[in-house]
Amino acid sequence: MTDLHKIASPVRDREALEWQARVDLAACYRLVELFGWSDLIATHISARVPGTTDEFLINPFGMTFDEIRASDLIRIDLDGNQIGNSPYSANKAGFTIHSAVHQVRHDAACVIHLHTTDGVAVSALAEGLLPLSQTAMFLTGDVAYHDYEGPALNLAERERLQRDLGGKHLMILRNHGTLAVGASVAEAFVRMHMLERACAAQVRALSMGRPLNKASDEARATTESMCMTGMFGRYGQLAWPALLRKLDRQMPGYDT
Repeated sequence: MTDLHKIASPVRDREALEWQARVDLAACYRLVELFGWSDLIATHISARVPGTTDEFLINPFGMTFDEIRASDLIRIDLDGNQIGNSPYSANKAGFTIHSAVHQVRHDAACVIHLHTTDGVAVSALAEGLLPLSQTAMFLTGDVAYHDYEGPALNLAERERLQRDLGGKHLMILRNHGTLAVGASVAEAFVRMHMLERACAAQVRALSMGRPLNKASDEARATTESMCMTGMFGRYGQLAWPALLRKLDRQMPGYDT
């Protein structure tokens, strides 16, 4: 019995880790809906299957984000092969974008891609994200840009997505939307939350038609440097349990 227990324990451990990743990812989908960032059944969030470098979890294409549960998520490999049974398949554009990141960024436990109104608006500006707010200044040194090539259905685009993202954790897909990478689902979510807030503030500031105040270069550099010190990981650890409690009150069922 002891030998069988030793053999079975790693399997149970892997299953437990995958289930936790599923719960966190389903929670992230629900939070995106709760914060008003969803786009019907479009856009996508992925999480790497713990212990693997070539498999990730993603949403079933055809479900709205408010109904996604941990057990609904699709497990898929980097070649697009679906692992396990599901009546749904993955969004083809979602596979292209997320497989591109997971293929080369092994630090990316989670990848979030959105089409919010403010994020798309900023993606359409030649200047991209401007350092108009403290929130934006935290991020400007960690934002990459990728030119629009049409809907992301061509797997050849993966190489260019990888090149443009490089080692950064945020990317603005021009004329398209936003993307965030994190070492955990929590980290990716708080990073995307900050990017969305920065885009919303920029849209409002530019719409007022008044002179803009420019922060000093020194203040900008000080603020920008803070995001390179692990700030998002620590903030995510603090914020995530509170966000889950919020979900339990307002949108329960994600963890089934």
